[in-house]
Parts: sequence; structure tokens; C-alpha cells
Amino acid sequence: MGLLFNEEQRLLQETAQDYFKNNTSTQALRKMREDQDALCYQPELWQQMVDMGWTGILASEEDGGLGFGFQGVGAVLEPAGQTLAGSPFMATVVLGGSALTLGGSEAQRGQWLPRLIAGEVRFALAIDEGPRHDPKHCHTTASKNDQGYVLNGTKQFVMDGGCADQLIVSARTDKGQTLFLVDAQAAGISRHRLSMIDTRNAARIVFDHVQVTDDAVLGGVDDGAELLDQILDRGRIALCAEMLGIAQWLFDTTVEYLKQRVQFDVPIGSFQALQHRAAKMFVQMQLARSTVLAALAIVDENPAFLPFYASAAKAKMGEVLELVSSEAVQMHGGIGVTEELDVGLYLKRGRVCVAALGDTSFHRDRVAGIMGL
Repeated sequence: MGLLFNEEQRLLQETAQDYFKNNTSTQALRKMREDQDALCYQPELWQQMVDMGWTGILASEEDGGLGFGFQGVGAVLEPAGQTLAGSPFMATVVLGGSALTLGGSEAQRGQWLPRLIAGEVRFALAIDEGPRHDPKHCHTTASKNDQGYVLNGTKQFVMDGGCADQLIVSARTDKGQTLFLVDAQAAGISRHRLSMIDTRNAARIVFDHVQVTDDAVLGGVDDGAELLDQILDRGRIALCAEMLGIAQWLFDTTVEYLKQRVQFDVPIGSFQALQHRAAKMFVQMQLARSTVLAALAIVDENPAFLPFYASAAKAKMGEVLELVSSEAVQMHGGIGVTEELDVGLYLKRGRVCVAALGDTSFHRDRVAGIMGL
């Protein structure tokens, strides 16, 4: 298992770093928050990402993509986390693309993958129904009729659900869960924007007697739970890459502040107690990075071990991001959570990422279950 990017992936990461650094800013994020922007990302920047081919990172070259695999996803999302760059990349390319690749029929892949790569369609995964992530908790129903299925239920905290064109919906059928690909504009669907602390697009989506055809099924009927786990594990690992970027920015910014802030005529970074805390953050950051890089590699190299690596990475990255973000606020003192600094923006995004697709406790329990503990 490789824990280093190859030459092409390093070039992609350098390109992403330059792109996000030069084209995104926390000032733009603050303006979107003040304007209560419905998209919560800049469409022109998303189009530029499409033009650079990033929407085809996971797709094979035969399908018109780049074929970079999940390490390519990490190469893009870590720099995105370092700049708090918002886009539909996670919901559309990672979750939507994985759903089509793993569960889509030949007709579904032929219809939607080219449009996804071309940036013509955005996807959202609608699964959670409560305040915490729990994909097995599914009360949304899909009742069989002559035209296909009728969906009824409510999904909460749907990432990019307010701007998606197509929804991937989990619903309970006769003998299990089934995933459906549903037009977001279909009759009976109502979307309600949620105000998130990280100024990102999320929605509560209500399905009221929504009619879909048999062709809307992703994978097999009643077999959606296993497919959903595979999609979610890929999303969790991709989210870890963004979390790694957030944590790295917080760590670097805090260390720089320790060097500059003077108290009692000396930099506060000379205080041994703060040095010990910074050293602990550094060690934990290296452990987290190794875990995330291993998880990114396992998706392409040995997906049989994906559940363990995905949950191990999400649990470790969540633990480390909470540590680093809390220390960043404390070491900056009272100004750490003021509008004057960006630290608070990174902390808020980090907290949402920790909770998304399963928090630290969720994934610790899952790892324990996999290991038979």
C-alpha cells in the first residue's frame, strides 16, 4: 500500500493548491454567509473545476475521465479544506459518481456519467432521517405499484440537497433497503434549506407520494444497504481528506501565531507548556495523515478492507480535528472565535465535517464491530 502520491497525483495536488489559493478566499465565504447565498459556492469556480477535468477524476479513461482514483480525490480535497473552498465536488463527483459506478445499470451509467463529467448535472445523497448519521434508520418507504414505486418520507441534512438536480434516495422496500435515482424536480418533492454553521448547502427534503419508475432503482431491489455502505465509505474517506486540509491550516496558523505573539517580552512559543501542546498536535497530525493516505489508497488497491479503513480514518481524523481546532482557539486566546480571525470559520466547518457521515463515536463502534470486539 502506497502512502505517497505518484508523480501525476502530486502534480494534481500542486495544481489544486495553486488554484484554490488564487481563486478562493474566506472573504468570499463571509459574503455568501451575509447574503444568505442559496448555492453556498461560486458557480464560476465550479465551472473552472469542471473545465480542468476534476469532475472526471474517478471515471475511467474509457468513460471520458482522468482515472486518477481516490488518491486523486484526496489530492484535490485536502487543498480545498485548507482554503474552505465550497463546491458540489463531494456530493456530485464522490457520492454521486460512486453510486453510478457501483450500482448503476449500463443505461444509467451511459445516461448520467457523461453529464456528470461535463458538469451538466449535480447529485445529492439523501439518506439520514434523524439528527445523527444512521443509514440503517430508514422510515422512508417505497411502495410498489403498476408504474414502479411511490416514495414517502423525509430526509434530513442532505449535503448539497438544495441545488442538486438528481437525488439518490434510500427507502425501505419489502425485504430491505433500496436506492433510487430521483429527479429533484419531480412532483411531490419539497426542499427546505437548512442554515448550517459552516455556510454550506444542506436541505431537508420531503417526499410526498413521489412516483418513480422501475428504471430508477440503483443496484438491486432490497439490496441497497450493502451498496449504500460502499458509497458512504468512499464519501467518508474523501471527507477525511478535506478534514486533513482543515486541520493542517489550523495547525500551521497556530504555530505561526505562537512565534509572533509576544508576552512578557518573549514569544509565547518559547513557553514549554505551549511547546508540549504543539508537539502533541504535530504527532497526532502525522498519525492522522498516515491513516487518511492509507484509506485513500485502499479504495483502489484492496476495497475488501474498505469498511475498516474508512471508519478507522474517519474516527482518527475526527479526533485529531477536534483536538487541533480546540487548541487553535485556545492558543489564540479570546480572539480565536471572533470575526477578526478565520480560525472560527475553520472550527465551524471542521465540526460539521466531524459529524457528517458518522461522528467519531459512530466509527469507533463500527471498527470495534468489524474487529469482533
